[in-house]
Amino acid sequence: MADRFALDRREFLKTGVTAGTAVLVGFRLSAEAHSDDPAQGQEKPRVNPFDAWVRITPDNRVTLIMGKSEMGQGIMTALPMILAEELCLNWTQVTVEQAPTNPKVYDHGTGGSGSVAGSWLPLRRAGAAAREMLITAAATKWNVNRDTCVAKDGGVLHGARKNFLTYGELVPAASNLPIPDLKTVPLKNSSDFTVVGHDTHRFEGKAKANGSAKFGIDSRVPGMQYAVIARCPVFGGKVKSFDAAKTKQVPGVRDVLTIEAVGKGAFTAGGVVVLADNSWAAIKGREALKIEWDEGPTASESSETLRQQFLANASKPGKAVRNDGDADAAFRGATKKIDAVYEFPFAPHATMEPMNCTVHIRQDSAEAWVPTQAPQWAQDIIVKVSGLPPESVRVNTTLMGGAFGRRYQADFVMEAAQVAKATGKPVMVLWTREDDMQHDFYRPASYHKMQGAIGSDGKIAAWKHFQTSTSIDAMWGDKGEAEAENSEFGTASFIPYQTPNYRVEYTLAKSGVPRAWWRSVEHSSSGFVVESFADELALLAGSDPLEFRLAMIGGDREIPDFGNPKEGKPLRTARQKAVLKLAAEKAGWGTPLPKGTARGIASYFSFESYTACVAEVTIKDRTVKVNRLVYAVDCGRAINPNGVRAQVESAAIYALSAMLYDAITIKGGRVEQANFNDYNMPRMPETPLTEVYVVNSAEEPTGIGEPGLPVVAAAVCNALYALTGKRFRRLPIQAEDLA
Repeated sequence: MADRFALDRREFLKTGVTAGTAVLVGFRLSAEAHSDDPAQGQEKPRVNPFDAWVRITPDNRVTLIMGKSEMGQGIMTALPMILAEELCLNWTQVTVEQAPTNPKVYDHGTGGSGSVAGSWLPLRRAGAAAREMLITAAATKWNVNRDTCVAKDGGVLHGARKNFLTYGELVPAASNLPIPDLKTVPLKNSSDFTVVGHDTHRFEGKAKANGSAKFGIDSRVPGMQYAVIARCPVFGGKVKSFDAAKTKQVPGVRDVLTIEAVGKGAFTAGGVVVLADNSWAAIKGREALKIEWDEGPTASESSETLRQQFLANASKPGKAVRNDGDADAAFRGATKKIDAVYEFPFAPHATMEPMNCTVHIRQDSAEAWVPTQAPQWAQDIIVKVSGLPPESVRVNTTLMGGAFGRRYQADFVMEAAQVAKATGKPVMVLWTREDDMQHDFYRPASYHKMQGAIGSDGKIAAWKHFQTSTSIDAMWGDKGEAEAENSEFGTASFIPYQTPNYRVEYTLAKSGVPRAWWRSVEHSSSGFVVESFADELALLAGSDPLEFRLAMIGGDREIPDFGNPKEGKPLRTARQKAVLKLAAEKAGWGTPLPKGTARGIASYFSFESYTACVAEVTIKDRTVKVNRLVYAVDCGRAINPNGVRAQVESAAIYALSAMLYDAITIKGGRVEQANFNDYNMPRMPETPLTEVYVVNSAEEPTGIGEPGLPVVAAAVCNALYALTGKRFRRLPIQAEDLA
């Protein structure tokens, strides 16, 4: 190891992750969306320039150590594939090891569809650096010209002599060599790739299929108790009094206690905790509780009162977010113009694995087992509750049964820490499905008033977008409330369609309902609004929806990310048009369909990726049937095309759940839905045939876990218009709308 890395290596070794002789290459991953917990709002001090490591040991093991979480998106497959490409070995020889939760060394956090995008170049450079060190070690050992040696199949081959040494055999010599400059180390030519870009089965897929995979809910610690919490059904309410006499008679129940709500807007709800030897006893014990609640200030809130607030907000101008030209004047002077209103309810995450967290707080240390996207935040919470120093708190990040943004919250961690601190015993706080549905952090409810005009030339003369919503940013403090619009528009503030008059306005709606990141975040609503309204303008112009979009996008250009011009990548219209054309071609756009079937199209840019979708739909017995979805996606270089297709198919199902079935509705300050009997999802017979065509791109990888979602509702509703002549602007689609 070079002297300039000696201090960094010693700091790393203090974590206890590695010991003994090894080739150890440290590298830095770029920051991702939501990488800092929103409650803190500032980055922690760092003593080490690296937050990820490649380790190669004499037993020929290659380990990638990093603070990313596997939640079903496939990073335990994609990231080893990137590393293996530069190391010239089979990707299955690379093991991903969860980094210890040490904010001084690692950035922990998995969100924003950024794991692959943020890891692509750093991982390649780290793999190439290790490869070059191993080649140098082999050439020195053989006393040959380095140029006559090549890395191949997990070792180094000397072409002329046919000598071969495995990486493991070369580790003792290579570990003493200086690490090449990661910025200038030679990378493989993409034409020589043998791993990246090839379909690969998921690393953890077999374990998930046979039941051997360990999720958070599978955590078991000697002496562990189970805790189930009765939370006030009204957001912001608290316990007034309770009677636990019958609860304590339930076999297996060990104790009943209370915990307090924490944070602005009840970051955790607090409530009455039932501790038991098993989860069933804890659940039955909670059912036996008699609780009187102080329902607090939001008990009068309902979906209807929120809608009335939306209407009042929409009756007057909002805060100008963007203002090009004079959209109001252009609209007033136009002969071809349209007004439209789009509405969204709250939506839950509905992860298949309910929230859970296991924590053991001892006198001198603490340990947690958490299915989390934010282990750094989880550690910080346990530190605050326990009073222990961070180095004494270990967080083990487990597999997750779905996350979709929900597991970037830490309310369930706070609850477990509070209970563990009170009992001194290892405790699993376990949520039921009803807890998940009724105490979630929901996708914001929103209301969008659109106005558009078509000029005599058939082009968009004006585009105006007013939105009022229960902002995500407003959840996290005064600054977020003052700039609530920042989390609510996304690409809706820099659409690809050309117009000289473009205005975007926003007004915050107040609500006691918690809200946070939901799969594709603001793009889930913006994508539907923008692409549905584009269809409405196409009709107004008398144009085919596909041809109108292509014409209004116009020539090849770059449109800066309006909300993040310094760091966000621009929208490149050539790529947007390419996915539109590809999806249309593969779907047979313009060709005849059976009677009673229609097509709709939508395209959108999010997470620096481009998607287009064509939907084929029918209606039977006042029920929408989505028969087929045809996608084209450009997410840069696809590391594992099979994984890309799986992520897009998953996003499609998630989108269909929110647009075809139930909303989360509020009455008396509480959620009316409780489980999958009154919040439906598509069953297997109801899911469409989904075709995903991945653009063969040489661009750097970008996000894909979320970009498949925003286009679905728009494509389906545009198809419904083609079928019925009616516009569907309110989600989820109601049976009465289909009459």
